[in-house]
Amino acid sequence: MKLYITTPSPFARKVRIVAREKGLSERIEEIAVDPYGNAPELLATNPAVQVPTLIAEDGLPLNDSPVIAEYLDALGAGPRLLPPEGAERLRVKRLETLGNATLEMGVKLVLEKRRPEHERSASWMERWTVNMGRTLDALEAAAPDAEALDMGVLTAGVAVTWISFRHPDYDWKTGRPNLVALQAALEKRPSFIDTYPV
Repeated sequence: MKLYITTPSPFARKVRIVAREKGLSERIEEIAVDPYGNAPELLATNPAVQVPTLIAEDGLPLNDSPVIAEYLDALGAGPRLLPPEGAERLRVKRLETLGNATLEMGVKLVLEKRRPEHERSASWMERWTVNMGRTLDALEAAAPDAEALDMGVLTAGVAVTWISFRHPDYDWKTGRPNLVALQAALEKRPSFIDTYPV
């Protein structure tokens, strides 16, 4: 399998962690590409030219980190990170969705800040910052437990580390002790150490 990534991408990091947790690293070739440069190999497999993109074992391109993560979870060894059905699956998916929403707000802020200053929208930046705080508050209230690693816990951990990486001036830690403890615990795992954003 081939996995197209950028090393700073939190969405790529998420699936890279899943691959390691599920014992699939040796079966996946990670290929760093430049999505903003329309990397030809990425463009050929993902019309939106986004990472991560996985070429599955049957040659089918898979896009979107939740889809790729679920595929790898089912393919790999060990306990499922995403329960296959029922109320527990919905609980994990809700937490995963909150983590992804946090990341989406943060990514929008990054992209807006890359625009020339006179083209930036202060109102949108304010909205995305407020929304990012709200999703972090919801993650804090859910009290994700690093000892019970699942797709939601994993995504929440990726989100807070990425915010520290991309938005170092944003204080996400004050008033969120559960997330602080989650990050401290998860970042000691080999899969997290090996994929730390650079």
